[in-house]
Amino acid sequence: MVRERFKMKVVNDFSWMIGGPQGTGVDSSANLFAQACATAGVWVFGKREYHSNIKGKHSYFQVRVNNQPIHSHVDDVHVLATFEDSTAKLHAHEVVKSGALIYDPTKIMLDDLNLKSGVITLPIDFNMVLRHVAEVTGEEYGKLAIMKNVIAVAASMALLRLDISHMEETLSRLFTGKKAKLVPTNMAAVKKAYEAVDALPDEMHDQFPYHLEPNKNMPKRFLINGAQAAALGKLKAGCRYQTYYPISPATDESNYLESHPEYGIAVVQCEDEIASIDMALGAATTGVRASTATSGPGFCLMAEGMGWGGMNEVPIVVFNYQRGGPSTGLPTRHEQGDLLFSVFGGHGEYPRLVIAPSTIDDHFHVAFESFNYADKFQTPVVVLNDKFLTHSIQTIPPFDESNLVVDRGRLATAAELEAAIAEGKGFPRFRPDAKVGVSPRPYPGQEGGPYWMTGDEHDDYGHITENPETRKKMHEKRMGKYKLMLEQIPEDRQFSLQGEKDADVTLVCWGTTSGILLDALAPLKEKGIKANILTYRILNPFPVATEKILKKAKKLILVESTLGAQLGALIRMRAGLHISSQILKYTGRPMSLNEVVDGVVKIQKKEVASELDPMTGMSVEKVVLTYGL
Repeated sequence: MVRERFKMKVVNDFSWMIGGPQGTGVDSSANLFAQACATAGVWVFGKREYHSNIKGKHSYFQVRVNNQPIHSHVDDVHVLATFEDSTAKLHAHEVVKSGALIYDPTKIMLDDLNLKSGVITLPIDFNMVLRHVAEVTGEEYGKLAIMKNVIAVAASMALLRLDISHMEETLSRLFTGKKAKLVPTNMAAVKKAYEAVDALPDEMHDQFPYHLEPNKNMPKRFLINGAQAAALGKLKAGCRYQTYYPISPATDESNYLESHPEYGIAVVQCEDEIASIDMALGAATTGVRASTATSGPGFCLMAEGMGWGGMNEVPIVVFNYQRGGPSTGLPTRHEQGDLLFSVFGGHGEYPRLVIAPSTIDDHFHVAFESFNYADKFQTPVVVLNDKFLTHSIQTIPPFDESNLVVDRGRLATAAELEAAIAEGKGFPRFRPDAKVGVSPRPYPGQEGGPYWMTGDEHDDYGHITENPETRKKMHEKRMGKYKLMLEQIPEDRQFSLQGEKDADVTLVCWGTTSGILLDALAPLKEKGIKANILTYRILNPFPVATEKILKKAKKLILVESTLGAQLGALIRMRAGLHISSQILKYTGRPMSLNEVVDGVVKIQKKEVASELDPMTGMSVEKVVLTYGL
């Protein structure tokens, strides 16, 4: 147990970072740190950044801790832990004056770093610790290098004054079964790291104010990322067939499903994205709830298959985990650039529902709902995730499953099948129904249920036709589903309005910027700015009910991770309203809480000059965010 020697306290409110070359255990160490914090009963949010190469280049993981639920990261670093020089050189300037740097003095020279005055420096000879572990455990020294990250985490926890028992509990949870034998070896390293921190001079302990104090009354929570939450939502919805072609950042979801065959879902790695969409369409046609997961480049290749699904009214769900574009762009970085392509991309017109989760918890619920929507409206559904929350980790309460009911939509009744047998012409699968808006859907193999499917225009039975009256009837029937969607999907599932009722400013967003803005409400209020947040959950069809909110707002600020302000373009097109104040980021890095708050303050204080937007020819005041490596 580390000695209690301190004068100041900042309890459970700090940001911790670890970094290093890819392949050296950065992710596993960050997850260990986050797990230990969660075990201690605090709220955690972790942001992962990594290069698109497999091994070698710099990656880092930042974990923020708080007493309250959080959905974002901050730019300030209060503890930076590293055992190699690149992380220290790249991130030393981010450590706050009262923060700490944990480093290996045999690898890092402090004179080479851009450290602020007042930063505590904690030298630990990692190799010396490993030699000690080898001596006390009998393990081979050369095989212990991977444990440097455990040492960094343990030293951080000791400095934050968390009792060592939480580290042992966390390691015991992580290493189970045959891996349980690793716990004693890791604990030997943990104990040595704690001893090294405890031996620091009293004045160093007194200068470091940040504490991690356990909360014993914290209710049960998950530590989960967006990909895992989406996968669990699919399983809850009854998805039993998933296709994919490996692509960042979407692959993590399919890998998670593959690692759990006990869930009863068939996961198929295809030869390309065209095969992925076609195989999923085939499965969905048979009545199986099916999906495919991809990212922007792969989603582009699926355009023709998506159109075929729209023409044949196939309930398919496509998860597009967005990343930076165009082309192959930034494979492992963040962006929201696929919005307009998801809404309009493809040959001709066909209905597709586009929906975006805004938090990690919402990934679960959106995944579940998307299959109900696909079945109910017999059309493709696009779920727009993105890299930020796909790979971020967060402590969240258990999912609320109390109101989740599977809805398979309008299926062919026995009477309808018998009528088709009597008529002898096949099943009228695509016959319009003015009362319901969607046609009855038989499953393959049902007596009386055979019908034709084709990529061409067709009649009630699926036979190809170019008859203009039939074309008009079928096209209007398909596109009429947009009206059904807006009528039948509750408004609170289309969008949300959170924050102050009498707000000075309404922050307009979609997807994962929503959680960051939610965290920004309190600091903005402290600065004298009352704000609320309009989050678009469904993006197509456009939630027309939001027009009243937009037009009633005192001031609108669009917040989005694109250069072209794509949500703003959609609002301009659908609602006839131009949002002239914008906070944008398109460096491939997500927005931080600090950046967003500062951006809103600058706009409200009129510190941003107006300019002519070359893409629209309209006047805008933009704050372009750039922070982050």
